[in-house]
Amino acid sequence: MRIPSHPTLIRSMLDSRVAKLQARGPLLTASLVTIAKTCGRPGCHCLSGEKHVGHYLTFKEDGKTRTVYVPQDMVTEVQGWVEEHRRLKKLSQEVTQLAVAVVRSHVTARKRRAGRS
Repeated sequence: MRIPSHPTLIRSMLDSRVAKLQARGPLLTASLVTIAKTCGRPGCHCLSGEKHVGHYLTFKEDGKTRTVYVPQDMVTEVQGWVEEHRRLKKLSQEVTQLAVAVVRSHVTARKRRAGRS
């Protein structure tokens, strides 16, 4: 993200990002993974190459990695929740960068204004 040098432009970008920082729905701080594996039953189609596919959420809980099975009919919905978390995380990082830029530009702007007097 390119940050402008003028304080007014920085503030307007910051205000627009803060306005977007509202969740549109549930969010999940997790990763959704697809795992293909064989079951081990003799005569099953997975032994000849077509493996069983399952979807799992991986997340941290009390400092430990946890994994939860996601039913097939919920995969799309859970993907949306994970994407919503990623969107808000990215926005949060941009807000942080812009807020730091506001603080940095404050001294420069104050010196600029003082020189006009």
